[in-house]
Amino acid sequence: MEAKAVEKFIRISPRKLRYVADIIRAKRVDDAVDLLTFTTKKAALIIRKAVQSAAANATENHKMKEDDLVVEKIFINEGPILKRFRPRARGRATKIRKRTSHLTVIVSDGREEEAKGNGSKG
Repeated sequence: MEAKAVEKFIRISPRKLRYVADIIRAKRVDDAVDLLTFTTKKAALIIRKAVQSAAANATENHKMKEDDLVVEKIFINEGPILKRFRPRARGRATKIRKRTSHLTVIVSDGREEEAKGNGSKG
């Protein structure tokens, strides 16, 4: 069984989010939340909220036990880029690209893989 949480249009670059997301991939939810609490990056707060939201969705909507939950998938996609200009010398201007991200966290209790594994053995 799976549950997910999606955060869209986050005002941080995908590269910075992916750096923190790699830390918690395939970890238990409570371990992931602990790691993110003590990680000193702006992205850690954003990802922690998404992981907690996915865990809450799993317990409330799908009646899964919070102790069994694992961060099965976490991925970051690029959102739209806000384009701004900075005035420079001699009447020129340079582009400033303010990047946004879309974050998806999928948590699982691991029971679906057990069912798939038992069905494929034969």
